[in-house]
Amino acid sequence: MTQVRPMRADARRNYARLLETAARAFAEHGEGASLDDIARRAGVGSGTLYRHFPTRQALLEAAYLDRIEALAARAGALGRELPPGEALTAWLEELCVGTIQVRGMRALLGSAVADGGAAAVTGCGTPMRAAAARLVEAAQREGTLRRDIDPIDVLRLAHGVATASELAAGEGGRTGDGGDVRVVRRYVSLLTEGLRPVS
Repeated sequence: MTQVRPMRADARRNYARLLETAARAFAEHGEGASLDDIARRAGVGSGTLYRHFPTRQALLEAAYLDRIEALAARAGALGRELPPGEALTAWLEELCVGTIQVRGMRALLGSAVADGGAAAVTGCGTPMRAAAARLVEAAQREGTLRRDIDPIDVLRLAHGVATASELAAGEGGRTGDGGDVRVVRRYVSLLTEGLRPVS
């Protein structure tokens, strides 16, 4: 069995500095932030960055892992607090607001809803798909969600809602006066109306 060697203290420091710097850079410039600039601002060489994070996606996921896990955990909390259909709606609102308020998150949600392959089994895709599955299955058992809807359908539609909300809320999707939240709520309401079973 291959053993994973623990990182040296200096490597751990470099890793932590890269994550902190990357989170700031993605917040400022979105997912297209320069990786070379991130390495420079973290005080390391580009080679060090690529040793820790071989792809832009890997760095983006690592920088936002805490946020992704918190959003996934909210699905469980809402599922305990609210009836299933309401829990799904509330979670979709939180997911979409978080996606447009934190630059770079829409790209992560996009990777979570990609067709099959490695893109779906990621630090972002795995918890998000599991969270969506719990809420979707509960709402279907309750009878407030159509039976022909899959969890991945809901995540893909949420990605579309986030994109539409970003466009509607103004340049960059952040109005600063709660406009982005109001737009998300309106679009999620329209979406969930269409996902209800036809009587």
